[in-house]
Amino acid sequence: MSTYDVAVIGSGPGGYVAAIRCAQLGMKTAIIEKYSTLGGTCLNVGCIPSKALLDSSHHFHDAIKHFEEHGIEIPGEVKLNLEKMMERKSSVVSQTCDGVKFLMDKNKIDVIEGIGSFKDKTHINIEKDGETQTIEAKKTIIATGSKPANLPFIELDKERVITSTEALTLKEVPKHMIVIGGGVIGLELGQVYRRLGAEVTVVEFLDRIIPTMDSALSKELQKVLKKQGIKFHTSTKVKSVERNGDEIIIKADDKKDKEIELKGDYCLVSVGRRPYTDGLNAEAAGVELDDKGRVKVNDHLQTNVDNIYAIGDVVRGAMLAHKAEEEGTMVAELMAGQKPHIDYNLIPGVVYTWPEVASVGKTEEQLKEEGVKYKEGKFPMRALGRSRASGDIDGLVKILADEKTDEVLGVHMIGARTADLIAEAVTAMEFRASAEDISRMSHAHPTYAEAVKEAALAATDNRPLHI
Repeated sequence: MSTYDVAVIGSGPGGYVAAIRCAQLGMKTAIIEKYSTLGGTCLNVGCIPSKALLDSSHHFHDAIKHFEEHGIEIPGEVKLNLEKMMERKSSVVSQTCDGVKFLMDKNKIDVIEGIGSFKDKTHINIEKDGETQTIEAKKTIIATGSKPANLPFIELDKERVITSTEALTLKEVPKHMIVIGGGVIGLELGQVYRRLGAEVTVVEFLDRIIPTMDSALSKELQKVLKKQGIKFHTSTKVKSVERNGDEIIIKADDKKDKEIELKGDYCLVSVGRRPYTDGLNAEAAGVELDDKGRVKVNDHLQTNVDNIYAIGDVVRGAMLAHKAEEEGTMVAELMAGQKPHIDYNLIPGVVYTWPEVASVGKTEEQLKEEGVKYKEGKFPMRALGRSRASGDIDGLVKILADEKTDEVLGVHMIGARTADLIAEAVTAMEFRASAEDISRMSHAHPTYAEAVKEAALAATDNRPLHI
């Protein structure tokens, strides 16, 4: 029987980063993965393939809609080759997963393929093709991630009534895709297929899309997506989803409790994700789960069993790849006797639509609820020379700062490349910068980042320079 200092169950961003950091710190490490490729949901059927399709569909949309205004004329018809687009996406996924395998080899981490389940707190059974091997691990990190959630009355046939996983491999562009759920995944994939020619309708139970983000971002994103042709039904409760041949019929109650009926050829169910512990046999190790199926952990991500930890989507908190990576690093360093920390308030959230949406810290709604006195600075992207040069004029940057101390409490932005720009806000807030601190930093011109400086000027003493 092989014995390890640490065994990691799951090879997503949390799991493989945890394994690398453990190996770097001198621990003999194994990583257990049930699939034949490493990388988990993020690399295989999540972040990476969706971004590949978002970029490809963006190029196609620009070619048929915007190239001419830049003086680029393409004789004849611009055609979509969906099969080739999907092949490119698969190639990006393959290269990225191969990169993780390279990192496992480089760091001398044993990769064991199969379904890992606890035999007891220090032994893990790994089953593959009907055969089982057992390893011993002094410590274990559970990093089994999440799966798409569903509503109890919806039957997912994975052909016409689909999850994000199937939406990444469609062989045709839908005529009308109905998206249930106005969160990150539904909006990103909805935009992909809208660009490729589908009619797209989003049905959201709450009163706004991206409901966990600042309401200013929700309002602006919905306005922009409407201009792009996506239809929205907010404050709408889906009651039934039925398939009749190639037609999907959805019945729902709108904000006035009036029944509406929507018909399409595909329905993407995007109502969040659930923690994945199927087959883990956590009870054999004595590991407790909460009422939502998540692994219970303390502030050090340690379970009730002292040698077993859990990270990422399978524990409380936002289901984000970069949050899982930070947790994987923290747990490895705790095991090595170090004293790392994570400030969960400074884990950014991003929506990779175009324009992109990004946020970190407190929203205006949260500050009001907590009774914190704050000031606000806003700056529209359309006032930037860089935005006008590129044609990406939609969006804004909003900075919330403490009314008395001027410390930045939250930054919320929508516009071109805000997924990258948000790192500036995270850095500033990590060092407890004031809005004035940001406003006095030199920002290159012309850049999208100038909007951050201008919003900071607006928050400091209402003196933006360019509006």
